[in-house]
Amino acid sequence: MTDVMDFVESPAMALRVDDGFQLASVDPDATPGYTGNKAGGEALLAHQDGKLAELQEKLFAEARFGGFKRVLLILQAMDTAGKGGIVRHVMGAMDPQGVQLKSFKAPTDEEKSYDFLWRIEKEVPAAGMMGVFDRSQYEDVLIHRVHAWAPPEEIKRRYAAINEFEGRLTDAGTKVVKVMLHISRDEQKKRLLARLDNPEKHWKYSTGDLKQRAFWEDYMAAYQAAFDITSTEVAPWYVVPANKKWYARIAVQELLLSALEGLNLEWPKADFDVEAERRLVERS
Repeated sequence: MTDVMDFVESPAMALRVDDGFQLASVDPDATPGYTGNKAGGEALLAHQDGKLAELQEKLFAEARFGGFKRVLLILQAMDTAGKGGIVRHVMGAMDPQGVQLKSFKAPTDEEKSYDFLWRIEKEVPAAGMMGVFDRSQYEDVLIHRVHAWAPPEEIKRRYAAINEFEGRLTDAGTKVVKVMLHISRDEQKKRLLARLDNPEKHWKYSTGDLKQRAFWEDYMAAYQAAFDITSTEVAPWYVVPANKKWYARIAVQELLLSALEGLNLEWPKADFDVEAERRLVERS
């Protein structure tokens, strides 16, 4: 049996985007804060599943009795970086009734007729829920900046709107965890070729992925700009090296554990006489 090795430095500290952060200095092959290997990481993921599930249940239970806390995980990445794997292997440990997952695709004509945050605000998690955005409001400053679909002054307005929006979420009791899964261009090529080599994965391949790949450096610059402006005290960014899928999963798991633990959750107190109810049950 593989020994379970914990992080030597919390991902909440090791991966946080602070002043002076440079995306170009992050090694996508690295495992910041973790000195174990793949087997150890997979063992840690399984070991922490129960803890994550318990905290999620406590969050859900609090809300049933008037609690207002919630968590929103925002996942951003280049294609093939592993967002789906995070949802399956990390969020999969949780009770589905307490998870709200939304995958944002290209906006519809109706959505385009409103401000860019309109479709986002409709999907924020309810009290007691673990929300997950697979892509998010950040698409409207990343891809629009890369392809110049919006002028610079509009992009600047959107950065400010995002900060205001996330501030309101935080004020309403939402813990926002923003994660960029950072893979290398070479790793993306390997994953795209692997999809083409496996007929069972052809459905995951999109010719659009290749088109966006041609703008790799532009996207890296767009991410850097987003980090510079929208990594705030109340909603910081975390950049997770993701060439090693097993590391990305345990890092995000630890970020969620830290977020939930920081909410100081408590089991709701019984609003009935426990012993009296026990006697009634025993006589039933």
